[in-house]
Amino acid sequence: MTDNIRDRGRERYRGAKLAIALALVAVAAGKFYLDRDEWATALARQPQVRPSSPDFDLSRATIPREEIRAGGPPKDGIPALTDPEFIAADRAQYLRPDDRVAGVVIGGDARAYPLRILTWHEVVNDTIQGVPVVVSYCPLCDSVAAFDRRTPEGVKEFGVSGLLYNSNVLMYDRGGRSEGLWSQLKAEAVSGPQAGQPLRALPVELTTWRDWRARHPDTTVLSARTGHPRDYRADPYRGYLDRPGLMFPARPTSDLLPEKAKVLGVWSDGAAKAYPLAAFADRREPTLVKDEVAGRKLTLRYDPRSESLRVVEADEGLRWMYSLWFAWYAFHPETEIAMIR
Repeated sequence: MTDNIRDRGRERYRGAKLAIALALVAVAAGKFYLDRDEWATALARQPQVRPSSPDFDLSRATIPREEIRAGGPPKDGIPALTDPEFIAADRAQYLRPDDRVAGVVIGGDARAYPLRILTWHEVVNDTIQGVPVVVSYCPLCDSVAAFDRRTPEGVKEFGVSGLLYNSNVLMYDRGGRSEGLWSQLKAEAVSGPQAGQPLRALPVELTTWRDWRARHPDTTVLSARTGHPRDYRADPYRGYLDRPGLMFPARPTSDLLPEKAKVLGVWSDGAAKAYPLAAFADRREPTLVKDEVAGRKLTLRYDPRSESLRVVEADEGLRWMYSLWFAWYAFHPETEIAMIR
């Protein structure tokens, strides 16, 4: 009996290693999800691969360890950017007007982080007007968030662990005595000495390059000279957002919205609300919406030209990020869905 269990364990381990190897080859080829439905299904069925303790500190884990999955590339296989180079808007010839960008403004300093670069790196460690920030994007959840990297244990530098929880990227903090895991959509450490420590979310936008540049003409933008050999003209996840089905499971689930519906998620004090982008699809003019979350007021603006939704005013204590509905709900099952009039 013991030998059979060992054999099954070895078989699962070999299968997981094969899936990881296939993923690495696909990433290197720039074809991670391109026409890979059969492979994607096989990878999603692979058993969970638990990270070994030398790689990450799993002490005090606040998420079930058995639900941590290997996403394919290993630790740092997707290279986070540190000390990135920025260029003036008129030098960003590699961008198209409709390219999506994550935008952050601190102290009047506007910076754009194109998703065509974030897709390949997922994490950017930056400093804006003296504030250490991390801008993170998870292609599997189409989720964008920005956080202050300062914590009670000092300023953190984040890398990409290669692990997922609820199909969402798990970052890790580099360089410490122990490297804990941090969840983007949970917005906090989920293992290690700082497990449960929240990250302070910073205001962020997800819009088009044309829209961002028009409103922030002095913006700088992440340079394509990252020091990594990537073809930023290619999208390794092409078609993923338009196809039904997920690469990796997430739970709990909800059918109140399509699983890949784009939402702006706002939360505070245990309350959460999702603002579906599709609710504005019939608007032909810019629209302002005033609402409340946990008794705190906010104003949102929808721009039909860029098909973007952003927070323009918010009371202290409100935080937000962008995501697909399935991922937002998995992390915020208490969420309401905003009723747009």
